[in-house]
Amino acid sequence: MAKHVGVKIPEDLLNVLKKGRTVAVLATFSDKGLPHTTPIQTICPKGLESILISINKEHTGYHNMVWQKKVMLCFLDENNVAYSILGRAGVVRAPSLIHPLMNVVRIDIIDIKSDRSVLTRVESGVQWNYTSAEAEELSKALMGELKELAGNL
Repeated sequence: MAKHVGVKIPEDLLNVLKKGRTVAVLATFSDKGLPHTTPIQTICPKGLESILISINKEHTGYHNMVWQKKVMLCFLDENNVAYSILGRAGVVRAPSLIHPLMNVVRIDIIDIKSDRSVLTRVESGVQWNYTSAEAEELSKALMGELKELAGNL
C-alpha cells in the first residue's frame, strides 16, 4: 500500500542517491497519451526537494518530459528502498558541457510515496557495470557535472 511521505527526499533514498550507483526508472507520457519508461543512471540530489539527471536529448523520454513536464521516477534499491517520486521537469543545461547529446534536467519534487510492501522486501537494486573504460569516463564526468550544478543552482 502506498504511503505518501511528503516532498523531501527520505534519508534512506538520499543515501542511495549519494552513492551514485542506483538506476531510476523515469516514466513519461507522449502527447498521444502513450506511456514510456527510461532507465536513468546519472542521478544527483539537489538538496532535499529536487533531483538532477542527465539524459540523451534524442531519447523519447526526454522529448516527452519537455512536452509534458510531469514525470515519475521509481527507485528500488537495497535495504528496502522503494519510492516513487512525482516531479516537474525543466531543462537546466542544454547541451551538457560534457557531451553534446546529453542535457541536464532538474526535477522538482511534487510528491513522494513509499512503495514498500508488507509482503516483500527489496534486497538489492539493479546491478550494473560499465561497458568500457570510455563509458566509465563519460558517466563519471556527467555525474561530476550534476554534482557541480547541484551546488551552484
